[in-house]
Amino acid sequence: MDLKQDLETALNQLRKEKERKFEQSLDLIINLQKFDVKKNAVNIFISVPHKIKEKKICAFLEIKNSNVDTITKSEFKKYSTKQEIKKLAKKYDFFIAQASLMPLVATTFGRALGPTGKMPSPQLGILMNVDDRAINELKNRINNSVKIRTKEASIKIPIGRQKMKNEELIENILTVYNGILKVLTKEKENIKNIELKFTMTKPQKIKIR
Repeated sequence: MDLKQDLETALNQLRKEKERKFEQSLDLIINLQKFDVKKNAVNIFISVPHKIKEKKICAFLEIKNSNVDTITKSEFKKYSTKQEIKKLAKKYDFFIAQASLMPLVATTFGRALGPTGKMPSPQLGILMNVDDRAINELKNRINNSVKIRTKEASIKIPIGRQKMKNEELIENILTVYNGILKVLTKEKENIKNIELKFTMTKPQKIKIR
């Protein structure tokens, strides 16, 4: 049996669980083994074929832009306390910034955004030229990306929603799985197993052969 079939079986099992009053998201859990998380910290973005959800994005820009919630340079002073910045970090899934403002963004917001992993990053989140097209392109890329950051020997990420088709969910899972394999020191050997679960269900375990 291959991984694709195992994923299909696991999804069908999860769909047999009782319906909830809200749409559940699908979580992918990749449990690692023989992998030193501290020595080989993983911090990557992987583009998935099917959008998981619309992310709430905030931009640090010189001037306001109608395509995205903006905090302009002159408004930075409003965020003088850690509490205010923490509140801001909770409100948004993702932050982007104009390249020229990055030093100021780092000194103003870094303390609170850094630990949450939400600092605008060169991988996905810095705008060299700010125009409507560049902002909309970046928003699309963010909405179709998954951030993988290892803090412990288990990577847990939302990978889709209940109403998505099985094949869409499987394509997202395999894209992320293969992307993670590439950055692990011993590839498949570093993966103990995979688990899939909807928000309110018990996980379905999948062995990696």
